[in-house]
Amino acid sequence: MSTTATRLITLIMLLQRKPKQKAVDLADELGVSVRTVHRYINQLNEMGIPIYSERGPYGGFSLVRGYKMPPLVFTPHEAVAIYLGSSLVEEIWGQLYSVAARGVTAKLDNVLPDEQRQEVAWARRTLVATGMQRADDASLGPLLEKLRRAARQRRRVTMLYQSRTQSQPLHRDVDPYAIVHRWGWWYLIGHCCLRDAIRTFRLDRVHELSVGRDSYDVPDDFDVHEYLAQEDWFPPRFQVRMRFSPQAEFDVTDTGSSWDTVTEEPDGSLVVGFGATDLDWASRVALWYGPEVEVLEPEELRQVMGDLARRVAAVYQTDP
Repeated sequence: MSTTATRLITLIMLLQRKPKQKAVDLADELGVSVRTVHRYINQLNEMGIPIYSERGPYGGFSLVRGYKMPPLVFTPHEAVAIYLGSSLVEEIWGQLYSVAARGVTAKLDNVLPDEQRQEVAWARRTLVATGMQRADDASLGPLLEKLRRAARQRRRVTMLYQSRTQSQPLHRDVDPYAIVHRWGWWYLIGHCCLRDAIRTFRLDRVHELSVGRDSYDVPDDFDVHEYLAQEDWFPPRFQVRMRFSPQAEFDVTDTGSSWDTVTEEPDGSLVVGFGATDLDWASRVALWYGPEVEVLEPEELRQVMGDLARRVAAVYQTDP
């Protein structure tokens, strides 16, 4: 909290404890000038804190009779940030924190002044973030609760996990370091005892999970934000080049962030390049655009696309 914010709250407490205080006395208490006290009074009035002054030897600054400072004092933007933050918590974490998120907003409704409530009402009607929870929240709820408890208590977990490249799931003992929601999916980041290294696990690929009794320590140098910034989550194994027809120019520009490179050919066609983790995913990208795109390389992907095209044609072939 900034020094100014701390002094504003202290000023409210001083006036709440004792009315009719002189500006010079308040300045001594706060360690500021009398001019700064008057500026703070104006700021509090703008925030909806009812302060009035009386002239004369027995006058001074006071809070309106009956006013009690709420546990926290917020500006309209701060109140909006709390409400929007609570909505995001409920949207992302689902049933795990939905009751807590609604409890926060219900308590704020009882203490916020009218100005803040009006700002919050506008923001809730106008500033909306949704659709971030792609994974099935109903099925992941119990799993997230187990992992949250394990990470909080620093207990090792044992899980049956099947990665994309494995035909059968494997048992993994993992020390949970962090639970991450990214790109619509839930991930566990922790130390994998099988690999003896930090690994990332997608939670919808966990078949079973139990919390054990073995404890662990998170390394002092582990920072989840640094890890997320440095981790190459989807290292490309193939470099793909595709040519779009001139008529598909909008498709290329509309999804510009999907391509690493875009080159315009003399005939107006566009050649895009991007990295792919596997040929199956790359073929799905190419199929999305139908006959407007041709895969140029790698040759393995061209063969996959030819096979897919024949299979699709066979499905829709009509009997002469």
